[in-house]
Amino acid sequence: MTTSIRPVADRLRVQGAQLRLVREAFDAVGFTPLPRGTKIRAVSEPHGYGDVKGLWICAREADERAGAMLYIHGGGFVFGSLRTHRHLAAALSASSGLPVLLLHYRRAPEHPFPAAADDALAAYRWLLDQGYPADRVVVAGDSAGGHITAGLLADLTRLRMVMPGAAVLFSPFLDLTCAQLDERDAAHRDPYIPPDRAREVARHYAGEFGVTHPRLTVLKGSKRRWPPMLIQAGDTECLLGDSVRLANAMRMAGAHCELQVWPGQVHVFPAFFPVVPEGRLAIRMVGEFLRGALAESLAA
Repeated sequence: MTTSIRPVADRLRVQGAQLRLVREAFDAVGFTPLPRGTKIRAVSEPHGYGDVKGLWICAREADERAGAMLYIHGGGFVFGSLRTHRHLAAALSASSGLPVLLLHYRRAPEHPFPAAADDALAAYRWLLDQGYPADRVVVAGDSAGGHITAGLLADLTRLRMVMPGAAVLFSPFLDLTCAQLDERDAAHRDPYIPPDRAREVARHYAGEFGVTHPRLTVLKGSKRRWPPMLIQAGDTECLLGDSVRLANAMRMAGAHCELQVWPGQVHVFPAFFPVVPEGRLAIRMVGEFLRGALAESLAA
């Protein structure tokens, strides 16, 4: 499957008619059946910090009283949707035992930064207002959604707000300058993401602020208060260096970060769990990590 993606991605430009085609193609993933017993309801509520929209997804095994996960989908800031990621959110709900708020955030280029970042912060505040203690909330995201998730943690640090109980990132796209992508791609060609497309979507997202805006440089700044984090990435990714750099920064700050680099796997491989056995194992490991992290937080 992934062998056919890179040649197409090399030729695409994520704007205009081509962007509409990319969005429609990725939305087709949404036809993946959800596990039996999964409950879904739409969320669309005005909030003091901004409207919160998305899907509330609760697996049959999940306990809505145990906590909640805020999931921020990927798609290069410009595509991806509730439809493309609801199957992954449902699997994470089953694995973790938590309901998942799959966030519908405003996408670039129509809505550049800080729209998505502000939507994520509003959703986190909304979960707290629903009565969930912060230490029972998990924040998670993949690819560009990983950047928004890390940006949320940085915003919470900046605002001196209470941190969530744990975080999970799948193949996060963190350095919007894309400084190391060409070198890694030349040494080990990414079968999925061309560095040129990463630079293009980063520019769309940053907009007039530019990719070096302090709120966008999520690898910088203090990580001392960040919650326990699990990062899963494949070793074929040109973005792998972003995961390594974040893990190192957290460890240097004394925060807990578990980095799993999976041999032979591609960008956000857990999303392909219906056809990739490693994806199913990775999701099970996410559940184990979260149960351990939240249990330790509760004991503390």
